[in-house]
Parts: sequence; structure tokens; C-alpha cells
Amino acid sequence: QVQLVESGGGLVQAGGSLRLSCAASGSIKSINRMGWYRQAPGKQRELVAYITNGDTTNYADSVRGRFTISRDNAANMVYLKMNSLKPEDTAVYYCNVNLIPWGLFGSTDYWGQGTQVTVSS
Repeated sequence: QVQLVESGGGLVQAGGSLRLSCAASGSIKSINRMGWYRQAPGKQRELVAYITNGDTTNYADSVRGRFTISRDNAANMVYLKMNSLKPEDTAVYYCNVNLIPWGLFGSTDYWGQGTQVTVSS
């Protein structure tokens, strides 16, 4: 059993900052990639950022330069530092982890429950 626990969402004024955290726990053999997605009301879920086991990163064009993704391999955690927040960043943010669990032969994607980020103008 693998679980992802997210924290750090909330209400913030435009121009402010938030830091999201996601902890993976359970029967994990190894982690390949960790990332964040978001979904605003009436819109499709979109990739925000991800980081690989080789520490390469990728960002959506809309957040590049404002958001920073990082990971703590020893703790199986991934973070998303969000600076210069805009109202259009308002969404539910979901942690996503691609990992190899004990008991399976290949990697599998796991999702957190989501944390609400609301940015007021």
C-alpha cells in the first residue's frame, strides 16, 4: 500500500508565496519521478512541474521562473515553492509520483488527494 500525503495549500494574496509538500510512504522499492499537477474549475488537469530521479526538472510555461520543484530522496518527499502567485494559479494541486512498489514488476503512478490553492487579487 502506497500513500501520498499533501500539505501547504491555502489562501494567499496575489504576489504572495506558498510551499506545497508531498510525502510518499508505504511499500516503495524506488521512486522514478515526482511532480505536481493542478486543475482549475472547468478546466483540464495540467502538469505544473516534475523532477526525475536524475534531478532533471520540467515546468509548465505558465509557471516557469516563478515555481521551483525539489525533492528529498531520503524522506521520499517532493516540494513545490510557488512565488509571485497570480489569481490564475488558483486550482486544486495534486501530487503525482511514479514509483516501483514492492510486489510489482514495473512502475506505477500514484496520486494525492489534492490541496486547494486560492490566490486573491
